[in-house]
Amino acid sequence: MKQSTRIQILQKLKDHIKDPTTELVYQTPFELLIAVVLSAQATDVSVNKATKPLFAIANTAEQILALGVDNLKSYIRTIGLYNSKAENIIKTCQILVDKYQGEVPEDFNALIELPGVGRKTANVVLNTAFGWPTIAVDTHIFRVSNRTGFAPGKTVEAVEQKLLKVVPEEYKINCHHWFILHGRYTCIARKPRCGACVIEDLCEFKQKVYPE
Repeated sequence: MKQSTRIQILQKLKDHIKDPTTELVYQTPFELLIAVVLSAQATDVSVNKATKPLFAIANTAEQILALGVDNLKSYIRTIGLYNSKAENIIKTCQILVDKYQGEVPEDFNALIELPGVGRKTANVVLNTAFGWPTIAVDTHIFRVSNRTGFAPGKTVEAVEQKLLKVVPEEYKINCHHWFILHGRYTCIARKPRCGACVIEDLCEFKQKVYPE
């Protein structure tokens, strides 16, 4: 794909998606970190339903540590993989208290050392909570990047590196959210809504799907 086409795609998504932000509900970097950890293989809607009552009584590393793993599980039981997520969150909270005075470090390498935190989660936190021009790649962004021809790659990390290379600086801060929202609502996995797509004319996908 030509770089001029990429810029056209980004501009069209910018014009179309007026409020490019996460659909996870959070107030602090810590709340966002916990929400993103919980969102792995789960919907944002299900995470928000679980975190609303949780954050009402425990929304700091110290408070969640005080809850303990069993009480934490009772709040997140409706979320997939809740047992392992609860264990990781408690371990992460202990590290935050011991090493960072309970605060979320604004540092990629420090974040990915936390249990349950991978590249995607670290990049989401840095981008959304701290305003870094990072691009986290989840299943939606991986699909959109490959399907459209915008930034093809065989692995999540390959797509991430390609996006960081080809997305101009002025678009980097919002690119993650434009792509994830586009993938969640328009460029969906099984039957992409090509007829309602604002970048359909620029997309290189060969098997476009249109309503009958």
